[in-house]
Amino acid sequence: MLCLQSSRRASGFIMARGDQVYAYREIVGTPYEHHGIDCGDGTVIHYSKVGEAQIARTSQASFAQGGAIYTKNPATAFIPDVVVERAESRLGERRYDLFFNNCEHFADWCKTGRGECSQLDNFGLRFSQIKLPEVGELAQRAAQDESPERISLLFREALSNVAIATSTLLPKYEQAAQDSLTWHRVAQRALAKNREDLARAALYRKVAAKKEAAEIKAQLSQLSDLQLTLEQNQTIVQSRLI
Repeated sequence: MLCLQSSRRASGFIMARGDQVYAYREIVGTPYEHHGIDCGDGTVIHYSKVGEAQIARTSQASFAQGGAIYTKNPATAFIPDVVVERAESRLGERRYDLFFNNCEHFADWCKTGRGECSQLDNFGLRFSQIKLPEVGELAQRAAQDESPERISLLFREALSNVAIATSTLLPKYEQAAQDSLTWHRVAQRALAKNREDLARAALYRKVAAKKEAAEIKAQLSQLSDLQLTLEQNQTIVQSRLI
């Protein structure tokens, strides 16, 4: 059941069962919002990134990591019990993806059923400067002979580049996926009119669009894995900078 709620954000630990909550985290100095669902009993269900990323129920203190907890109240949302039930239904899930299934996607799905992530709209990166093999080895290099200053710089460069996928790759993926469906429909209509020539041409374009979507999604998957690796291993770099 959906209900209307005022759209506001309240700071501090004043929360209620079924609230979509978030706390500020950071990756090597770059802040972001980490979202979850308050269970009303001192625990929060969220995508925990301790070890392998998975949806887990943790204490509010563990969720906040020493910071404040805020609420995000959309205009239309499920009633609290339904929100918590939806969150509980995905406990143990291990399908984290920065672009398609991150912590905010999860919390928004529980709260509204949409599964959106407003933070991605604020990213703006330079895709031409991304060097996946290089930045993907940062955790290992940080524990070896690379200078702490160089590692810190590489981490920052990687983080400043990951989000370009939102302004370039993600829209391209969505367009290619939509084009694939469109050409499929065109082919079906052509066949219904006994125009096999048009159907073949449409299917050719469908295959091309589907291939493009798959290639872009593979790139997005690499970037998502990179973001998670950077976040999970940032303590290695920070320890060497002390």
